[in-house]
Amino acid sequence: MSEILNNNQKLRSCEISRKTKETDICISLNLDGAGKSDISTGIGFFDHMLEGFSKHGFFDLSCKVNGDLKVDGHHTVEDTGIVLGQAIAKAVGDKKGICRYGSFILPMDDALALCAVDLCGRPYLNFDCTFPVEKVGELDTELVREFFYAVSYSAGMNLHIKMLDGVNAHHMIEAMFKAFAKALDAAVSYDSRIQDVLSTKGSL
Repeated sequence: MSEILNNNQKLRSCEISRKTKETDICISLNLDGAGKSDISTGIGFFDHMLEGFSKHGFFDLSCKVNGDLKVDGHHTVEDTGIVLGQAIAKAVGDKKGICRYGSFILPMDDALALCAVDLCGRPYLNFDCTFPVEKVGELDTELVREFFYAVSYSAGMNLHIKMLDGVNAHHMIEAMFKAFAKALDAAVSYDSRIQDVLSTKGSL
């Protein structure tokens, strides 16, 4: 945490571990990274989505998960969202100087996803999407909402995700994860005009 960026801004990184009877998770996150990832959740398509999140948000992300996949993927996906949300909240710190808001509309072949983020400290998820199939690879598509719900509430963010168009579930989910990455990258970015936090209340 001691490395200094431009304008005396500290490198924002952290490591979070969480162990329950259902999952054992360790995540390290660097918001000021280069998009490097080392992901292992036991669900191949979920790994692919987290790798895309890391690459397109320029976040360095290590995510090691040992979950009760013999039951199903629910605990693994939801708990990963919980820990990632905690890591985002811890890494972003006091939010001084950051843009706070970010949004992105991302196309991927037939899919078009909108994502908007407000790092306001008040958790809320608006998720508007109906998938045409129940699974992509070994990931139940209903768990995509559970993941983003867990992230939004653990991070204390207002998160809106809306599928504007799409017919292929793989493309739809991937567009969501990448749009979320781009929106979050914008929200955590510094703006030299912001001297404290971007709020009339003086705190977030």
